[in-house]
Amino acid sequence: CHSVAKPESRTEVCNVHPCPPRWKVAPAGPCSSTCGPGLAVQQVTCVQMHQGQEVLLEDHLCPGLEKPLTSIPCVTRMCSYEWGFSEWTECSTSCGNGVQTRQDFCINPLTRKRVNPVFCRHFPKSLVLRGCSAGPCPGQAVEAGPRGAELQAVTPATRLATAVTTKGASYKGLDLPSAVPPLPQEPTEEAGGGEKGVCGKLFLNATSVINMTGVESSDCTVTIGRPLGEEITVSVLESSLNCTAGEFLLFSGRIMWRKGCRKLPLSLINSRTNILVVKQWLLMPGNGVILQYSSRVATKKYYQDCDKQLFGPQGEIVYPVRLPDRRQEVCRTFINVAPRHRVAIRALYIDLGNDSNQTQSNYVLIRDVSTMKMMVFHGKQQFFWESTGSQVEIEFHE
Repeated sequence: CHSVAKPESRTEVCNVHPCPPRWKVAPAGPCSSTCGPGLAVQQVTCVQMHQGQEVLLEDHLCPGLEKPLTSIPCVTRMCSYEWGFSEWTECSTSCGNGVQTRQDFCINPLTRKRVNPVFCRHFPKSLVLRGCSAGPCPGQAVEAGPRGAELQAVTPATRLATAVTTKGASYKGLDLPSAVPPLPQEPTEEAGGGEKGVCGKLFLNATSVINMTGVESSDCTVTIGRPLGEEITVSVLESSLNCTAGEFLLFSGRIMWRKGCRKLPLSLINSRTNILVVKQWLLMPGNGVILQYSSRVATKKYYQDCDKQLFGPQGEIVYPVRLPDRRQEVCRTFINVAPRHRVAIRALYIDLGNDSNQTQSNYVLIRDVSTMKMMVFHGKQQFFWESTGSQVEIEFHE
């Protein structure tokens, strides 16, 4: 082009219209909690580009509905809260059989201070009520036998029927055969991109992929269940959660609790037991995560040989379970159903001995895991009980 006249170089102004105001989010500050869930504060300002420079504006000039949150959920690391207990009270009777009680409270093992009991709700709790003997009463004959034998005047026996119920269902007449009607069997697994039915499901296979993206519900919960003696490991394959807006994922099991959002695809979550509940909280429709889980033999034993695990929709529990060559333990039955369901328990037959004053050490304790509320049944007390959540624990004492 040397023989051709070269045009003059020049610069023309373009895009002369001002950019619309927008929200600017500064990096979040430190988490308010040293462990477990907390809040991090982030500065949110309204800005506008003017001649290549960022100009600060009043907040009302930016779209109010789109303003990001100034406080966002955060988790520095998982807390290992644990139950603490007071000393046992004295035996309730001066002679014969009675009970001892103790108070429970939740503590932070790092500070050894008491915290809200909600932080310990997913951790197993030891006994707060036990039988005791203050020796024979005057004139009472006691047969020779092993320690504890005098606490059982008759052979205790319990027969319970369990059934899955829909939330809010009620039944009348405990002696009617239809008091706990069986429900049709539902599929225990349902996975697939954006399927509405994935929420509220119970997954029982040894390994599977759970797609929780595209769901319309803001609160989507699934439960993964395996036999006693196994533990579950979950990895997050994909995540489109909006952490800035407050969306998060919550993992909870019998002895673990973890909440998070950022860096989820790099996370590996271990339940440490055979149950894991995953709750996804969304604000923006269409967001979500894709999980892959697998199970393996647990590294530590977290259950007793006489413990049982049930996964709905109905079943029968017969106690006692005799263990060969071993002193009888406090046996537990764990019931886990799909998160959208509840559990109903009816005593078909119960005989724990003569217990008119409720001081015998033979009793059945039912714990509603979602609220940690407990009910104790003695003697030949007939009962019908319903849970508020999808997880129930039953303890058989003496």
